[in-house]
Amino acid sequence: MQIWVDADACPVVIKDILFRAAERTQITTTLLANHHLRIPPSKVIKFVQVSAGFDVADNEIVKRANMGDLVITADIPLAAEVVEKGCLALNPRGELYTESNIRARLNMRDFMDTLRSSGIQTGGAPPISQADRQDFANNLDKLLAKHKK
Repeated sequence: MQIWVDADACPVVIKDILFRAAERTQITTTLLANHHLRIPPSKVIKFVQVSAGFDVADNEIVKRANMGDLVITADIPLAAEVVEKGCLALNPRGELYTESNIRARLNMRDFMDTLRSSGIQTGGAPPISQADRQDFANNLDKLLAKHKK
């Protein structure tokens, strides 16, 4: 298992949780973004800077991720692609995307996009809360513990 992080929009507090988990488990964790990111010095934490452009980091993650890998992303279309490849996908709020829930998430995303494009203000996602951080950390630990067995 490797961990792939869609790092362009990943909150710093979530990256910090991932850095600690990568060191603790010694699982290679690669962050991909189209701008430079600071990462701690580590043998298992890596950074790949991709060129700027729509979905460039997402496409690179899809290309590199293998069955059984874990992808951290809030991007629902990216999550759908990696779940289809047999990867696990976890969002920064701790929700695991699965074959059984990803279609509903895509449909809701498309519906909200249609509302926004018709001029309806839908608002954005609220900031990451302490409960979200805890959910993310707990679900990440569960996934990594399953992998270790």
